[in-house]
Amino acid sequence: MALSRHLSRPAVRCMATATTSASTLTKPVGDISSVFPSLRPDSKPEPLPPRFRDLKLSLFNRNAQALEDSWQRLIPRLKEEVERIQELGTNIIPVVNYSDVVSGNVPDKVKDEIRLRGTVVVRNVVDRNTALGWKERAKEYIKANADRVKAFPADSPAVYELYWTPAQVEARGHPNMLQTQRWLQRLWHSSDPNTELSVNHTISYADRIRIRLPGDAKFTLGPHADGGSLERWEDPEYSRVYRKILEGKWEEYDAFDARHRTTAKMDLYNGAGACSVLRFFQGWLSMSDTGPGEGTLHVCPMLKYSTAYTILRPFFDAETLRPAMDNTFPGSVPGAAQEYNPVTHPHLGLDITMVSVPRVEPGDYVAWHCDSLHSVDKEHRGTGDSSVLYIPAAPLCEMNANYLIKQRELALRYSPPWDFPGAGGPGEIGFKGAVDWSQLNEDGQRAMGMGKKLWETTPDMSEGERRAIQRANEKCFGQV
Repeated sequence: MALSRHLSRPAVRCMATATTSASTLTKPVGDISSVFPSLRPDSKPEPLPPRFRDLKLSLFNRNAQALEDSWQRLIPRLKEEVERIQELGTNIIPVVNYSDVVSGNVPDKVKDEIRLRGTVVVRNVVDRNTALGWKERAKEYIKANADRVKAFPADSPAVYELYWTPAQVEARGHPNMLQTQRWLQRLWHSSDPNTELSVNHTISYADRIRIRLPGDAKFTLGPHADGGSLERWEDPEYSRVYRKILEGKWEEYDAFDARHRTTAKMDLYNGAGACSVLRFFQGWLSMSDTGPGEGTLHVCPMLKYSTAYTILRPFFDAETLRPAMDNTFPGSVPGAAQEYNPVTHPHLGLDITMVSVPRVEPGDYVAWHCDSLHSVDKEHRGTGDSSVLYIPAAPLCEMNANYLIKQRELALRYSPPWDFPGAGGPGEIGFKGAVDWSQLNEDGQRAMGMGKKLWETTPDMSEGERRAIQRANEKCFGQV
């Protein structure tokens, strides 16, 4: 397929220099179980090297007494939050309508509640028939290429290693989806106006598709947070995201400040599914009528508290609540997501706080903060499929523009994206019904780093945002 159909001439030249690296650096073939140790019951993580004790000591000794005091303040506050969540259950999750999003009528108090809970359901992002149509087309694509499609579990597929079905590509580029992503991104800010970041533009980050059938009890993805695990303490810039917590001032922590996230390294180990882009929100678009207990998402709706506990937990014994300076980081495995259970993180009250999201219908969108704990129903007890397209909200910044160039090259070859198992391999090459990139709308192409439409700047943007847009235009399109 000729690249010139989808890229400007300068972009073709830029991509020519990136093709070699994108083609030679691949990840092992696998599926979503490669990412989460909890999906592999027989896997036993190796003990962490002694250097992690040194890391823990280094971080703790900077503010030892303040950290002890803050830990003692956090534990009773966690207990209060657990009781609050137990009282409200699923009703604690904020819900808004897409019509209010697009008209600017979402009240500030609702936005504050979204920031507090870290999760939101946006109703009617696309109409029901459109979402159901995408599901049927995806199923046709799977059937037409059944002999080559990979999924987990292999004997009763629920999550498919597919990224370039026409349904997925169209959904990512749908104008309502892009508008919703931009609205979510504007809930964020940077405490440094020079941060090179645009919340007003979004990129398309290709991810999987889920079609989970009734009765499934194998896709038992437990509580976890994406964006790496050990990296939160190990990478100096990533740890600065949590600076207030590590100073013993967790009450002052702002989960929506992007200042250090744009340059944090969230994938130090080239993990099978580690995300190397900045996703403000993870999310999925529903393609089914799905309620609690029917194979759906669970979230822990106390974002500041769960994040503070995550960051402080390695420094303290869970029973005595006293400092523990060994080399353990509970639930942290190199190259995997941060995982949680009642033993590693007992004060989170996971049996209570991991609440189901409200019932969704085809066309509804569910988004959760990049540090939010989330899981899925252990068993799908419904009568219909539980189907979603995974579509996060990822803003425009240099990290994401760099990823977009690599993703674009693999997309045009129908290879798995850079962050996923088998990246650079055959993937969907030669699949029947493959997407025709020229059919994607102009804004959808731009979000993929394709086409010829540049990201725009406006006079009211900060200097940092304008620089971010200029760099992205130069990287992706060879123009400023």
